[in-house]
Amino acid sequence: MFRTLGATVLLLKISLTIAYRPVFIYHGILTGADSMGHLVNRIQEVHPGTVVYNFGRFGGWASLINAWHQVQAAHDNLKLVCDLHPDEGINMIGYSQGGLLGRAVLQIYPDHCVKTFISLSSPQAGQFGDDFLHLIFPSLVARTAYELFYSRVGQDTSVGNYWNDPHHPDLYEQYSIFLPYVNNQLPSVNSTQYREALLRLNRMVLIGGPDDGVITPWQSSHFSFFDQKYNVLPLEESVIYTEDWIGLKTLQESGRLHIIERQHVRHYQWHRTNDVIDDVIMPYLD
Repeated sequence: MFRTLGATVLLLKISLTIAYRPVFIYHGILTGADSMGHLVNRIQEVHPGTVVYNFGRFGGWASLINAWHQVQAAHDNLKLVCDLHPDEGINMIGYSQGGLLGRAVLQIYPDHCVKTFISLSSPQAGQFGDDFLHLIFPSLVARTAYELFYSRVGQDTSVGNYWNDPHHPDLYEQYSIFLPYVNNQLPSVNSTQYREALLRLNRMVLIGGPDDGVITPWQSSHFSFFDQKYNVLPLEESVIYTEDWIGLKTLQESGRLHIIERQHVRHYQWHRTNDVIDDVIMPYLD
């Protein structure tokens, strides 16, 4: 009897050792959970037995709803998942807009259970460019889009919430109700929490590349952005890093910030191409 029990315990320990953390996936703009199906399948193929939670809300045009509304709803879903995995925790992947909103979900959830957060080609420092804009608002151009986005009507849209016009920083700070706050550019009663929640992570992985074609500048996926002269300021020279507004410098100095650049990957290939997934995502899913 004891020999059988011992073998059972040993098998249980082995199964726990080789098990992978569950993964929570947040889709991009104008798509939905179905668009992340290839990524889900690849994760479960390479890491058999992985439990994947594919966030299903705000698909299609609903993804344009105000960012804070989406973040709060996603927080409620993530909390249900964390309640199911209080000990081992989970990993989280956010693609495109979902990477930015997913990061904000962590910031409003001070005791979240996420161990590794993967931002997959996401506008973490904002978005400014015609190519992306014409996918959603064909009649708008980047040069004048601020007239819509920096208004009450424009702030009812998720895109308006992270539109970052380098030519109008004053209007950005005056009207934007989302990005300058989650980046702690503007102080709020939650500023300390927004930083400390990200510092709970074991790893933050920022993925992007110069051939993306949608995120503009593509370096926004690494928290870099245009200055007022339209030059892209490297992360290490940006104020969000040097003043450690949300803990990026602390994460990097402790070896927990991983910045990945991969060439020859278009925006819609990051989560649909096996060699890309295997190279830039799978190594961080333990």
